Amino acid sequence: MNEHEVRSLISQVETAVSGAIDQALPALTGADSVVRRSEHADFQSNAALALAKRARIKPADLATTVIEVLRADGNNAPVAEVSVSGPGFLNLTVADAAIWGQVAARLASPRLGIGTSEQGRRTVIDYSAPNIAKEMHVGHLRTTIIGDALARLLGFLGAEVIRQNHVGDWGTQFGMLIQYLDEHADAAWHHDQLAPGTSTVPALDGLYRAARKEFDADPTFTDRARARVVALQAGDEVTVARWRDIVTESEFAFREVYDRLGVLLEPEDSAGESFYNDRLSDVVAELTAAGIAVESDGALVVYSQEVTGPDGNPVTLMVRKKDGGYGYDTTDLATIRYRIRDLKADRLLYVVDSRQALHFRLIFEAARRAGWLTDDIDITHVAFGTVLGPDGRPFKTRSGDTVKLVDLLDAAVDKARATVAEKDHDLTNDELSQIAEQAGIGAVKYADLSTSRTKDYVFDVDRMVSFAGNTGVYLQYAHTRICSILRKADDTSAEVDPTLPLHPAERALALELDTFGEVLAEVGRLLEPHRLCGHLYELAKAFTDFYEACPVLSADAPARANRLALCHLAARTLRQGLNLLGIAAPERM
Repeated sequence: MNEHEVRSLISQVETAVSGAIDQALPALTGADSVVRRSEHADFQSNAALALAKRARIKPADLATTVIEVLRADGNNAPVAEVSVSGPGFLNLTVADAAIWGQVAARLASPRLGIGTSEQGRRTVIDYSAPNIAKEMHVGHLRTTIIGDALARLLGFLGAEVIRQNHVGDWGTQFGMLIQYLDEHADAAWHHDQLAPGTSTVPALDGLYRAARKEFDADPTFTDRARARVVALQAGDEVTVARWRDIVTESEFAFREVYDRLGVLLEPEDSAGESFYNDRLSDVVAELTAAGIAVESDGALVVYSQEVTGPDGNPVTLMVRKKDGGYGYDTTDLATIRYRIRDLKADRLLYVVDSRQALHFRLIFEAARRAGWLTDDIDITHVAFGTVLGPDGRPFKTRSGDTVKLVDLLDAAVDKARATVAEKDHDLTNDELSQIAEQAGIGAVKYADLSTSRTKDYVFDVDRMVSFAGNTGVYLQYAHTRICSILRKADDTSAEVDPTLPLHPAERALALELDTFGEVLAEVGRLLEPHRLCGHLYELAKAFTDFYEACPVLSADAPARANRLALCHLAARTLRQGLNLLGIAAPERM
């Protein structure tokens, strides 16, 4: 444990129960105490049911024996009461003083008593990956939001996080676009050619579409564009300079979207396809020398030893095409080799659409066979489902085009502004605009993160910005309510009297607050942000129940101080949780 880490109550109860089992049944030393939260008590253990067969004793009798040890042991804190229920469940109630002690300890810690379970683990997270000269669209939403939440959370837990934005910045399309720009010098696309506040990427996107149309229609332009691709790949100074200008302008436009989303990605995190271009031949040479890549009809491929296709033949990776060119397969192999050898990663996370599952399975297999990916390196395809429209199909515009990401964000902010404006408030227009931005962006991010990432979800802006239900706005509003109480209290102290009895609503809130660290560690292991969202929602509900049952400001002095302490801890925990999701925690709404 680090200096400020606070052991959760559930871990303390687990220790007490495990110790009692060890004393009652020495032959089962080290057995799992199987402690969980319960509706019937603070915690419940079904260890007796799990161990009875091994101990050759009835579960109820085993549970009774464990209880006797617990009651006889004066060092079984924090358990105050224990009883048997059903066929052998242990119902465990924690002492009031122990719960108040946890509240005080977490308040005293700058990190809320949260440990650093990922300490010393160098973790590379690959996410977002927009294409240069093209607008970010709905397909970039989930990878960007999920990847950023994981980067925040793992970093908070102590991991050394290296963010990687694998942008699409290389290929035939750039020769085509550069040639078109040279032949249409009057085309406006650079930031100093456009009106203030206008993004260059929509202009570049439109010009690329025009270039594509000319490429398909005019064979002479096709030849000139292909020659420009060769010039780019050969390092022609003028062509490379124009390419770099396009990349810089696009990165600036992406930065505007990332800033609006509150995403941590910076230009220095970009390591796109061009970054790996001069590494591809070495990758292929290494795979060939090892006998992993073999020739097939003029190309070099890797035949999978694990996956077969419908025809029963091994599925292949294309590492070099017949014409000597390289594709995504080779580039993704290069990313793994670079991140392991050069970045010295202990853990590799690829936050990419679930439809790429087969691709990554083959890439990971090849990397293992090449010896790059060893057993002491954890690698995961952090797959996610699709954003659906109201019709339950992949989200498209009415004309069938891909929905632009900025349009989705604008729609959510506009709806949030209308929703907030409907309530009684004394906000100025500027304050209302700021809150609408925080609520709208937070609503989009929370709707995404609160859904199990492997599932699809419907982009329903009306539901997203609702003040009721499991929404980001509900959590933000809960935070503002607590802040309002603390402002009215005009008391920054949070002195806790551990001798006071707990009201059931105080107990429920304190126990929910105490599980925050356990939930974060679980998300760090499983890479499932929806678990944190679910915890924060339960925490907000527990606070609402507490507030309705336990007056704070009008309470007598001893109870008032303890309840203010709960308010302080709830506000800090909600704020920290929302921050780890990349969502603002406003103090007023």
